[in-house]
Amino acid sequence: MPSTMFSRRLLAWTLLCACVPLSGCYLLQAASGQADVMARSEPIPQVIADPATPDAVRARLQLAQEAREFAVSSLDLPDGRSFRKYADLGRDYAVWNVVATPELSVEPRRWCFPVAGCIAYRGYFDEAGAQAKARRLARQGDDVTVGGVATYSTLGRLPDPLFNTMLGWRETRFVGTIFHELAHERLYVPGDSAFNEAFASVVEEEGVRRWLVARGRAAELEAYEASLVRQADFAALLRDARERLASLYASGRPPAELRVEKQREFGRLKFQHSLLRAQWGGYAGYDAWFARTLSNAHLAAVATYHDCVPGLRRELAAAGSLLTFYERAAVLAKLPVAERHAAVCAELPV
Repeated sequence: MPSTMFSRRLLAWTLLCACVPLSGCYLLQAASGQADVMARSEPIPQVIADPATPDAVRARLQLAQEAREFAVSSLDLPDGRSFRKYADLGRDYAVWNVVATPELSVEPRRWCFPVAGCIAYRGYFDEAGAQAKARRLARQGDDVTVGGVATYSTLGRLPDPLFNTMLGWRETRFVGTIFHELAHERLYVPGDSAFNEAFASVVEEEGVRRWLVARGRAAELEAYEASLVRQADFAALLRDARERLASLYASGRPPAELRVEKQREFGRLKFQHSLLRAQWGGYAGYDAWFARTLSNAHLAAVATYHDCVPGLRRELAAAGSLLTFYERAAVLAKLPVAERHAAVCAELPV
């Protein structure tokens, strides 16, 4: 589901807490939030062995251990400190992301931090803080959206735990997220969220395929592949809308006309989803995403996770193995961003 794509992942913005002197409310809330996460983290074997642990939680933690071992042994992902601990935060999300764009632009605003580079969202451990930032941006005229984030990665700099926010997910999403976050620890390019997310998503997809086969559940592959097709259809639908809006905003027409046409484009997007929904046989997984009043910020929030996926899927197919794919991706990572995007995001303008 689209909310999954946006909310499941947050990259290494929390690293700034450990990398720079703290100043200002934003850094203080980040440091306090990360400290609370670490204080709540317990070794997974200890939680499993605790008689007070509910059976459903114990089963998920055992599954997480198996998925982590599979990621290391079968996907050549890092055997670091991540997903060795469990943290029950007592809330539905680990953090909340703010994504913003100018009113007449599809380009997201970016915030820059050490290690993570410049990223297209700003994360908060406190929902009230995220909503307050969103209101300030909206008062300045921006399109803004706030989304809950169920898990995030500090790229191995800190011992990232498994959160209670993940436990209710279906198995392919649950283990896929572990593969995805460990892939960020394998390769990360500061300041290039689109490439980083595409790389991790392609590793996740291949990892889930291998996981199902290894566990004797190849029959489930068809349903998983169908979900990836729907995901690609959704991404293409939004990419087309962004391209039309980008052309509209660059047309030089008066702002009042642009605002009217902007709303027409979002109406058109919702209508196209209804056609796509029928093509999917009535699949309703994206209904909640389209039920909102949409804006440029919603398109930007999803774009980060999809723009370079088709190109990196081609790279994996050409590589023939995950290790060769990692090598090819590492070469791409050393290129200037324009060259890298020309190579793997050819469907989109650089």
